Amino acid sequence: MNEAIRLREQGTDEARRRLIELAEGNPRDAVIAYQTAWAHDSAGLEAEAAPFYEQALAGEGLSTEDRHGVFVGLGSTYRVLGRYDESLATLRRGLGEFPDDAALRTFLAMALYNVGEAREAAGTLLKVLAATSTDDGVRRYRRAVEYYADHLDDVE
Repeated sequence: MNEAIRLREQGTDEARRRLIELAEGNPRDAVIAYQTAWAHDSAGLEAEAAPFYEQALAGEGLSTEDRHGVFVGLGSTYRVLGRYDESLATLRRGLGEFPDDAALRTFLAMALYNVGEAREAAGTLLKVLAATSTDDGVRRYRRAVEYYADHLDDVE
């Protein structure tokens, strides 16, 4: 598998072929399923990636980092495929395990936008910005940005 991962990192089509063979021979291996999903996703083959992400998420043995990657990858893949409800559910499930994760929250904001929840999407992005920005101006006004993220429509 190490060779297949190295090939995936190089973006070769050979990686997908090898990982598919490994996945077929090891259908319960969550790590192989994740690597196979990732190889498809990186190649712009989201529809083919989704079942492997699902298999990885259903399996056991993923490191914390890989489990996080599955939530981001599957949530994003569902969104790209127009499967917005599944995207939202997956990203929210991921946030249940990784509650302060900026990547999951950012992809959640995109999916929220796709389902017409622009206010919640903007508020989510503002909170991510406030929590992660290294810009002095944003950091200086962090409390205000966080407050207004939940009060975008308030006027006096």
